[in-house]
Amino acid sequence: MRASTATELARPAAPAAQPDPEPDNLAACLAGPNGLDLVVEMAHDLRSPLTSIVLLAEALQSEQSGAVSAAQRRELGLIYSAALSLCGTASDVIELARGSPRLLDRQPVAFSVAEVFSSVRSMVLPLAVVKGLEVRLVPPVPERRVGHARALARVVLNLATNAVKFADAGFVEIAAWPVRPTRLEFSVRDTGPGIDPATLQVLYQPFRKRAAALRPEFSSSGLGLAICRKLVCAMGSELQVETRPGWGTRFSFALDVPPATSVQ
Repeated sequence: MRASTATELARPAAPAAQPDPEPDNLAACLAGPNGLDLVVEMAHDLRSPLTSIVLLAEALQSEQSGAVSAAQRRELGLIYSAALSLCGTASDVIELARGSPRLLDRQPVAFSVAEVFSSVRSMVLPLAVVKGLEVRLVPPVPERRVGHARALARVVLNLATNAVKFADAGFVEIAAWPVRPTRLEFSVRDTGPGIDPATLQVLYQPFRKRAAALRPEFSSSGLGLAICRKLVCAMGSELQVETRPGWGTRFSFALDVPPATSVQ
């Protein structure tokens, strides 16, 4: 026993495990094997406080903590819209990083197109009011349909947010027109300056490079439109765009959304 112990003591100690070398900068972290996980964690860390800002702005607007003036209500609306937009961007980052294996709810549900449009309008209206834009809603008849309501709402909100950013005068129109009794064409149009031809070529590419002619407020990440295109594709359609100088831009897609009464 003693000899064995002495032999063991004579053996050289195993080298201690060396910690992984620390990357020199954030770019090295993102380029490493855990880069996607880091992106997702960063997006989660951003989304949590932004959600708190949205909820706080809603509470203040509803005067839960006391009366607010008309000017303060407009300012709170801008805070709400900006925070909500950033929450959406954080969600887009997470979905793109993870590959978005399931973009839609499992089953279509009955929903109100008019309510979806009204909800989107309430979110983009504060910025539209500041810019002097009219936000028009054109719901279909009948407006109660069966489809993937959450995905539809997300696409329309993203397109409407971009439309309000682009247009400096005129209007933004959110519409749904009957193509057939069970099929609607959804569209969001703005009366902005239109999209530069060079930008059109890379419009749906995530992390596209900023074109020289690109307007400053147009995001160079392309995350929102990339997610919109994936959602529309998952719903069985294709996102189309029309744009002309002096006329504006119109995004559209057609979906099979039968009237709710026809499937009950």
